Amino acid sequence: MPGPLAGIRVIELTTMITGPLAGMLLADLGAAVIKIENPAGGDPFRSFRGGRYSGHFIAYNRNKRSLTLDLRAAGAKDVFLKLVRDADVLIDNFRPGVLDRLGLQYDVLAKTNPRLIHASITGFGPDGPYRDRPSYDAVAQSLSGVLSQFVDPASPQVAGPTLSDNVTGFYAAYAILAALYERERTGKGRRIETSMLESTIAFAPDGFINARRHGIKAGQLTRVSVSQSYAFRCQDGRLIALHLSSQEKFWAGLLAALERPDLARHKDFATREQRIANYTALKGELGKTFLTRPRGEWAARLEAEDVPYAPVLDVEEVMDDPQVRHLETFYRVAHPVEGEVWGVYPPVRFDGARPGPIAPPPTLGEHTEEILRELGLDTAARDALKRNKI
Repeated sequence: MPGPLAGIRVIELTTMITGPLAGMLLADLGAAVIKIENPAGGDPFRSFRGGRYSGHFIAYNRNKRSLTLDLRAAGAKDVFLKLVRDADVLIDNFRPGVLDRLGLQYDVLAKTNPRLIHASITGFGPDGPYRDRPSYDAVAQSLSGVLSQFVDPASPQVAGPTLSDNVTGFYAAYAILAALYERERTGKGRRIETSMLESTIAFAPDGFINARRHGIKAGQLTRVSVSQSYAFRCQDGRLIALHLSSQEKFWAGLLAALERPDLARHKDFATREQRIANYTALKGELGKTFLTRPRGEWAARLEAEDVPYAPVLDVEEVMDDPQVRHLETFYRVAHPVEGEVWGVYPPVRFDGARPGPIAPPPTLGEHTEEILRELGLDTAARDALKRNKI
């Protein structure tokens, strides 16, 4: 069954995560995505583990075709504009001004194809004092105020998966989908701009709103104390997490599971407001009890009392979790050169089915000949481009 975006043609001029993720989200929904890569190595994510087909690249580039094209080479601009002429969407994540210097300003692109939706992703926006600075995930997390809510100032350490990169890719795809829908009514293209900085701020707005409205300074424990979220070590050394939220029934269920009715009468923990104010002390008290039994026993007790909990799993354990296996979250596909490729399915279903078939990420330039033939370039023209090292 074709995906809901079948027939939409996307050109992707992007590397790393933000742009490739946006392109992959559209490709997962059925759009035909051509990833344009520099012939000198392609997307840098390809070589993160050596070679040119790393797990980092695989994670964000399924369902695409790869065309090698050096936009600075003779004849390459004409090929690119041929692609633009028939495209619905162009995504780039260059720094501001790069396409302008290549002679591919927005007015040139819009003149070539007035229906084109051109989405540009930058680190800090198209102008302003930080316009020309490089940005990666930790930079955007830091400047957005998000990292300060994770890092211990006494022992600073950046940790965990990428966040700013990923949410920026989602915001870009979200805007592109809206522009495609609007174009159905107007017939006109759009120029879309988003940045890692603003996307990360928008993704975690509550800290800013609470600071302005209530004078609350957001820190490491601000959100988790209000949501009553915890992680504990059990007797067997395994970790378990809870999220009690604001419902009194979950607090009562926790005390029943732990056989700690005394905490309901404790002068520091009797009300939700007290539990928020004394979060660290309560965590310590609960932690002592969790150390008395193995995780499996606590899981059974918490489930019996309908307390929101989960074991803290590492990525290998997630793959074997019963619910994850039931959902068939992971797929395997075969690439003719690279062999079996694992991946994570798009986490949505339409009428109970996945959006469409999965194609493995392309090798560098895998579809160059095929795409150039589709553009109507004869053998002589294709050979001329090769001599210019497209």
